[in-house]
Amino acid sequence: MKKGSSSREKNAIEHLCTTHGLRMTGQRRVIARVIAEAQDHPDVVELHRRATLIDANISLSTVYRTVKLFEDQGIIERHQFGDGRARYESAPTEHHDHLIDMNTGKVIEFQSDEIEALQAEIARKLGYRLVHHRLELYALPLDDQSK
Repeated sequence: MKKGSSSREKNAIEHLCTTHGLRMTGQRRVIARVIAEAQDHPDVVELHRRATLIDANISLSTVYRTVKLFEDQGIIERHQFGDGRARYESAPTEHHDHLIDMNTGKVIEFQSDEIEALQAEIARKLGYRLVHHRLELYALPLDDQSK
């Protein structure tokens, strides 16, 4: 989870890129840094906005191509949280799930040992061994009276 990213974590995407044999241009380094430093789950337009604050010459198409390349290599993960936008985060080193505030679109990462155990138990009872899952909870704040 991304609370206070250390400089080592911030360089993790760039390190993974070089490990995967990707050529790291200056613009790819900027985009990698922007993704690594994100405390949220930005879409490509927001990544572009942030990247151009660092290098005004980065085009939106460069961000799209770079994100696709990073995703194809398993360096970042793509999420669809029901708002019509693909959103991204560094490929997590530890499993976590997401709760999405339907009013604001805010995404909250969480981990629950109880949920993990229950999912594995359900799979086992149905005759399976759980190998992967993705849990997304869509919620409204308790004090929200709208339906």
